[in-house]
Amino acid sequence: MKEIKEKARELMKGFCRVCKVCDGRACAGEVPGMGGLGTAASFKANVEALEGFRLNMRLLHDAAEPDTSATLLGIDMSMPVMAAPIGGVSFNMGGGVSEEDYIDAVVGGCRAAGVIGCTGDGVPPVIHEAGFAAIAKNDGHGIPFIKPWEGVELDEKLEKARAAGCAVFGMDVDAAGLITLRQMGRPVAPKPVAELVKIIDKVHGWGAKFILKGIMTPDEAALAVEAGADAIVVSNHGGRVLDHTPGTAEALPDVVEKVHGDITILVDGGIRTGADILKMLALGANGVLIGRPVSVAAVGGLQDGVEKYFATLKSQLSGAMVLTGCKDIASIDANVLF
Repeated sequence: MKEIKEKARELMKGFCRVCKVCDGRACAGEVPGMGGLGTAASFKANVEALEGFRLNMRLLHDAAEPDTSATLLGIDMSMPVMAAPIGGVSFNMGGGVSEEDYIDAVVGGCRAAGVIGCTGDGVPPVIHEAGFAAIAKNDGHGIPFIKPWEGVELDEKLEKARAAGCAVFGMDVDAAGLITLRQMGRPVAPKPVAELVKIIDKVHGWGAKFILKGIMTPDEAALAVEAGADAIVVSNHGGRVLDHTPGTAEALPDVVEKVHGDITILVDGGIRTGADILKMLALGANGVLIGRPVSVAAVGGLQDGVEKYFATLKSQLSGAMVLTGCKDIASIDANVLF
């Protein structure tokens, strides 16, 4: 991983410093780029919120070889982890690799690691086209996230995603604040529940499931349930759309209290290690999405880099489960936290 990060630092120069600690401090305001919007308070809050939780170490047990596997949205996985949907290599990551090679590495690397990669969307057609192609190439093993476009464009992209063979679709409603889309003359807007119901009903009619990403409050989590979503992602879009939000680990417990058992709850934001995954699961998430570290691994090492990063994560998660007395994912609960 050290060599992969060094290569990524070289290729992403001017767009990402590949800091030893990826916490948003060095890249504040660098959007486009890999930074956080404005003061990067939201990006930093994601990392700080997770750091604020401590783990209870327990060793008087027989959980010596924990089972990290899980099933999310009908997908069997080696651990409850996904690669977050990030695209725009040319304007966010420096263009050191092509969009096609980048997303092939993410989707293929995730599949090889037993997890699942999500693909992004944006103004340059190559972003969604490369994503759909990578999912098709991997026999539908991937989740496309489509921006909350208006009218025909949304319908066309949903149809293209369906043709790629995926069984789960996503929409990142938190993209409604993306400065990059505004700069390209293609802003997107929030989605009212009535409109979401129609979109989700269409996806369900295809026998597929739907994830709504960008939920940060209990009331909107309840609205997602009302709209018929199968899962939500508690996310502030990596701190890239609204300055001064709470960290996702701060927002997660109230969301869990509101809709636990009614919908699959995923979360992203500041997750860097296996211990971070364990903390989010202990806070009530069913699974996590990881963004920037996967992008760094893909740029720096393509599919091999992505596979190595997830292998590292799995080893870290397994080790953290041993040291907190968790024999499997189902046994992780609030008792893990100090």
